[in-house]
Amino acid sequence: MNNKITGLRAMEILDSRGNPTVRVYVELSDGTQAVASVPSGASTGENEAVELRDGDKKRYAGKGVLKAVENVNKVIAPALMGMHAHEQAAIDYKMIEMDGTKNKSKLGANAILGVSMAVARAAAASANIPLYQYLGGAGARRIPVPCMNILNGGAHADNSVDFQEYMAVPVGAPNFREGLRYVAETFHVLKGILKDRGLSTGVGDEGGFAPNLDSNEDAIETIIQAIEKAGYKPGKDIAIAMDSAASSFSIDNKSQYDLKWSGAGKMDSEGLIKKAEEWLDKYPIVLWEDPLAENDWEGFKKFTEKLGDKIEVVGDDIFVTNTEYISRGIKEGTANSALIKLNQIGSVTETIEAVRMCRDAGWRYFISHRSGETSDTFLADFAVAMDGGHLKTGSASRSERLAKYNRLLEIEQELGNTSFYYWK
Repeated sequence: MNNKITGLRAMEILDSRGNPTVRVYVELSDGTQAVASVPSGASTGENEAVELRDGDKKRYAGKGVLKAVENVNKVIAPALMGMHAHEQAAIDYKMIEMDGTKNKSKLGANAILGVSMAVARAAAASANIPLYQYLGGAGARRIPVPCMNILNGGAHADNSVDFQEYMAVPVGAPNFREGLRYVAETFHVLKGILKDRGLSTGVGDEGGFAPNLDSNEDAIETIIQAIEKAGYKPGKDIAIAMDSAASSFSIDNKSQYDLKWSGAGKMDSEGLIKKAEEWLDKYPIVLWEDPLAENDWEGFKKFTEKLGDKIEVVGDDIFVTNTEYISRGIKEGTANSALIKLNQIGSVTETIEAVRMCRDAGWRYFISHRSGETSDTFLADFAVAMDGGHLKTGSASRSERLAKYNRLLEIEQELGNTSFYYWK
């Protein structure tokens, strides 16, 4: 194949929060060119791959990525020249070997991932096939259910809501196009409800509203009100998914918690699990991400034992898209699903391996964006390629989120009646 890497360079750009991130350009011997931009997280697990920052307080408060850019231009590029772009695993593992650290702290996960994504996109273009088909094969045709983040709290907003994300999930829609309409309409109705209550309709990092509410429970009840007012049936047409991001309100990052805004105050893992049981009896919740803190392995296991037969229990900060931690979770019964984030592990190949491990164990896997995003739509194609069935990529506002949804609309139209869509 005439698709050898002949050009590779990076530059510093800004993400959706106005912070620097890495963009990578690649050119192949057949003239193919491709570009990829790397996302960035705010709510991060302590074991995530390292996003290399400059630390120079005179530039972007130390958040510059010129070191990562230099690593692409001066270290990675010379090493990859002449390699075939379709050799994704060989390219990714060559960069991992060059880095030589467990968490990619030498070259930077942002440098490695930028190259990894750009190479995959270039290889797909060179083969003249869509990225989702290149990564997922000819059978990649399942469009994910959009778990739309319509109300923010925690680390993604400056308000009186402990939990980080409340998502509307169009489980009853016949296809992605209609599912997106269901939740977008609910989002706009929710805005009107908040406005009528005299509450803020400003949005958080991922585009969800970020009002000061009376409690965490008030957030759920307000969303249910919006679902009904939009003309849908809670639980049948639209369900609810949660992301507690419990590490953000854990006192010891293990088993002690402080729900300041729920009225519950301080509690241990057992108390938090009991609260979750009460909510599941009252509300149409189908998925709960990070219900316990990232080091609360025992609490996570108890949560899954009690509630895992009712809902999808997703580990994010506890697993960080890393097969080492996912493997432990599978052995210990910690959860029944893992959140999958490309930049959490730092290469396309390793992300696919994490998905494969979940699939082989009979777990689900939940493809996810980051709070600091770009207009890059790689994630949309990746979600279709991985056949996970559901995706979270923000709300019905902010163009960097809508770019992913719009790309999925394109893919669904391209696949026509060969595409399919369902929650389970």
